Amino acid sequence: MGCTKTISKEGFMILWKILCRITLVLIALLFLASHVSFAAPPPIVIGVPSSFKSIEASEGLKAITLAVEEINAKGGVKVGNEKRMLKVESIETRDMEPGVPLADALLANEKLILEKKPHVIIQGPTRSEVLLAAMDLYAQYKIPSINNAVASKFVDQYKSNPEKYRHCFRMFDGKYVVAGLGKVMEKMNKEYGFKKAYIVVQDAIWAVGIANGMNAWYKANGWEVVGFDKYPTGASDFSSSLIKAKNAGVQVVFPIFDMPQSGILVQQWKDMKVPAIFAGFISPLMGSNAWKTFGEKIEGVINIVFDGGNLPLEKYPPAKKFYDAFTKRWGEMQVGHKPAVDYDGVYAMVRAIERAGSLDPDKIAKELEKTNMVGATGRIHFADHQYVFGDDPKVDAISAVYQWKKGGKRVPIYPDSVAEGVIEKPASMK
Repeated sequence: MGCTKTISKEGFMILWKILCRITLVLIALLFLASHVSFAAPPPIVIGVPSSFKSIEASEGLKAITLAVEEINAKGGVKVGNEKRMLKVESIETRDMEPGVPLADALLANEKLILEKKPHVIIQGPTRSEVLLAAMDLYAQYKIPSINNAVASKFVDQYKSNPEKYRHCFRMFDGKYVVAGLGKVMEKMNKEYGFKKAYIVVQDAIWAVGIANGMNAWYKANGWEVVGFDKYPTGASDFSSSLIKAKNAGVQVVFPIFDMPQSGILVQQWKDMKVPAIFAGFISPLMGSNAWKTFGEKIEGVINIVFDGGNLPLEKYPPAKKFYDAFTKRWGEMQVGHKPAVDYDGVYAMVRAIERAGSLDPDKIAKELEKTNMVGATGRIHFADHQYVFGDDPKVDAISAVYQWKKGGKRVPIYPDSVAEGVIEKPASMK
C-alpha cells in the first residue's frame, strides 16, 4: 500500500511565502534587465559657443537646432550598433560685444567644454581673433569642430601644425567674398564701364581682411581705388567718406560691415544723392525686414550672401528647401552668414560620426576630411580643413550675390548658375 504525506496548514503558508518572494525577486530581476537593455544611450552633445547678441550667431543656432530636430525625428545618429540622439548645449561668449577681452570669450568656451562635455562643436566663436585662439583649446581637448568665423588666418594656423589642429575645420573664408564680388565687378565693368571704387569698411579683422583682398583685386584688374576708410564698431556717421566718394566721381562704393549701425550708411548715400552703386556686405540690409525698415532707400544695393543657402534660390532646390524649413520653424531669415553653413555643418559632422562608427575624435576628424555631400550651401567638401567654394552648387559650396530691386525683391545676380536677373544701375546713376 502507498503512503501519502500531507502538508500542514502552517507548512503550506511558509511554502507560499517562499514562492511569493521568489516570484517578486524574478519580477524585479526581469524589470532591471529590461531597464538596462532598453535604456536610451546618452546623447551626442553638440557644443555651440558663440556671441548670440549677434543676429548671425543667433540665427545660426536656430539652424543647428533645426538640423538636430530633423535628425532626432528620424531616429538619431547610428554609432556602431546603436542609435543615439543629438543634444545642443550653447554658451554666450560675448565675443562680438565691444570691449569684451579675448580671454573672457575663451573662458566661456572652456566652461562649455568642462561643464557640458560636448563631443563636437559647431559654429564656434563669431570673432575671428577668438576662433584663432580657441583652435588651441579645441586641440588641447581633442574636440572635432566645424567653425564659421571669417578668420583670414585660419588656414595658415592649421597648416602651421596640421597634426595639432587636425580636429579643427572651418566653413568659410573671406577670400571667397573677394572672389565672388570680383566677378560682380567684372560684370559691371563690362556692362557699364565702371572702374573707379571707394572702400568703406568696419575696423574688424575679418572685414579689413576682405577689404584688403578687394583692394588688391581692384588694383590687379586696372581699377582706381580713390579711398579706403575704416570705421570703428558702433560708428554711425559715414558722411565724410560719401562726400569724398561723390567729389571723386566714383562708380562703386564697396562696404563691408556687420554692425547694426551700418544701415545708416545707405540712408546717407540716398539722402546725399551719391551717384554710385553700393556693392559689398552690409548685414542690416540682408533680410526681408530691411525693406520694411529702409524702404526704397536700399533699392539698387548689391549684397553678398556668404552662404548661398541663406537665400531661397529657385535654381538650387536644396537651398530653397532649407530656407523654407527654417522659415516654417523660426520665421523668415534675416542674415547672410551662418545659418546655412551651420545647418550643413551638423549633417557633415553626423555623417562623419556614422562613417567612423565611433565618437573617437581622431576617427571623426579623419572622416570629416572625406566629406562629400549635397548641402543647402552647395556640395560640401574640404580642402585645408575648410569648405571649398566655387560658382556651381553642384560642384562646390557657393556664395550668392543679389540686388535689391523695386518692390523689395532680392534678385540673385551671381553666380550665373543661380542668377535670376541682371545688375541694374540705381536711380542716382540713371
